[in-house]
Amino acid sequence: MSTFEGTVTGMTCGHCVASVTEEVREIPGVTDVDVDLASGSLVVTSADPLDAAAVRAAVEEAGYQLA
Repeated sequence: MSTFEGTVTGMTCGHCVASVTEEVREIPGVTDVDVDLASGSLVVTSADPLDAAAVRAAVEEAGYQLA
């Protein structure tokens, strides 16, 4: 199991959280995504090793940035 932790910037509402969650869940092997609006924290759990570049790309696809 692999875990990635980061901070997402630019989120302002629950829809933002849902967008990030949806994009990150599409990464192969991802089993859980936890996004906190207040802190911007992002925790991704995967059965396979996670590629930080893939997580960053998914967050950017949702329209946000990883700090």
